[in-house]
Amino acid sequence: MTITRLDRRILRIAGPSIVSNITVPLLGLVDVAIVGHLGDAAYIGAIAVGSMTFNLIYWIFGFLRMGTSGMTSQAFGRRDMTGVMQLLVRSMAVALAVALMLVAGQWVLEWLMVRLMRPTADVEPLSRMYFSICVWGAPAVLGLYGLMGWFVGMQNTRIPMFVSIMQNVVNICASLTLVYGLGLRIEGVAIGTVIAQYAGLAAAAVLLLRHYGRLGRYMVWTGVLRRSELGRFFTVNRDIFLRTLCLVAVNLYFTSAGARQGAVILAVNTVLMQLFLLFSYVMDGFANAGEALGGRYYGAHNGVAFRDTVRRLFLWGLLMGVVFTAVYAVGGTPFLRLLTDDEAVIGASAAYFPWALVIPLLSMAAFVWDGIFIGVTATRGMLVSLAISAAVFFATFFGLYPSLGNHALWLAMTLYLASRGAVQTVIYRREIAGRI
Repeated sequence: MTITRLDRRILRIAGPSIVSNITVPLLGLVDVAIVGHLGDAAYIGAIAVGSMTFNLIYWIFGFLRMGTSGMTSQAFGRRDMTGVMQLLVRSMAVALAVALMLVAGQWVLEWLMVRLMRPTADVEPLSRMYFSICVWGAPAVLGLYGLMGWFVGMQNTRIPMFVSIMQNVVNICASLTLVYGLGLRIEGVAIGTVIAQYAGLAAAAVLLLRHYGRLGRYMVWTGVLRRSELGRFFTVNRDIFLRTLCLVAVNLYFTSAGARQGAVILAVNTVLMQLFLLFSYVMDGFANAGEALGGRYYGAHNGVAFRDTVRRLFLWGLLMGVVFTAVYAVGGTPFLRLLTDDEAVIGASAAYFPWALVIPLLSMAAFVWDGIFIGVTATRGMLVSLAISAAVFFATFFGLYPSLGNHALWLAMTLYLASRGAVQTVIYRREIAGRI
């Protein structure tokens, strides 16, 4: 594979995005590692319940990043700097409004958390405490979503990478100081997390002013909150929001269906899913390149560069799929032993390991198309493809589970991922390719 100038552009965007994606789970892992040495398993349980709650909430509002990214990259491609700046302000305003609603409704969210997660009596008060502190970080988290999406749209993924790394460093230092230096326990971990979130927002704001402060002269406040512009913004983000709900439904059901089959099967599915998650972190980086470059060339009406970007992204996706499949085929079992030393789990995973091998190649198209579709703001196509794929998932599982058991669950997940890419391919050819 010859590396072209376009490939170098793709890698300049994808590389830092991959690093950022890998650092995201570290915030939760650091919290677990710190409370894991406090001598009470209830602390770990509280972090697990609280972290899962916030991950779900913030995942649902991920449209603030994706929608901003696609529209900004198109405006950047058109050299519409006024539009670029208005999108930044509009995204931050919506992020703040959503965050304030979350903070105002925290008692309802906390009640839902307890009802849905059903923590044990020793975990519940700790999880409530963790939640009541971390919810105040919502403005920082959602504000960062808007800023990160804007940076990606401006073809800059190095700032999000720096902010992600810095957040982890601050989180480690703040949490260790509060827990072991000041004697705080679950409160110290929660406060440390919030400090890291606001430190990330502050760093992103400083870097925004440093690198893009000159664009302030293009800012025109008239029309920022115009109904037509807000209408398009919310239409794009509504489709992404509904798509995310479908995505969450499939992922949650995958976990719950495994849990109903017993502790060993749940552990097997969880461990094997880590292989897919690692691949997804890498492919999300290339999806970000699709958002930035695809949206840029689409906005500039440069059909040649746009189609070339799609082709090169698929070549990279195919290469990553082959590499990950080969690596897992050779070193999969040793990797599983890094995650667990439970011989029952490792032994039981052998029967389902082939599913982990085929998923990278069958799922890579879904990641590439997601990036392209976000870049051209074809969010309705994303929603339709996800809805159809979710239907495939549930139909496969319920139809085959009585005869195939847990294999039906993995087959359903594999077909779900593959059908996402297939449906998006059809939509691209029918509705997008002809526009440019």
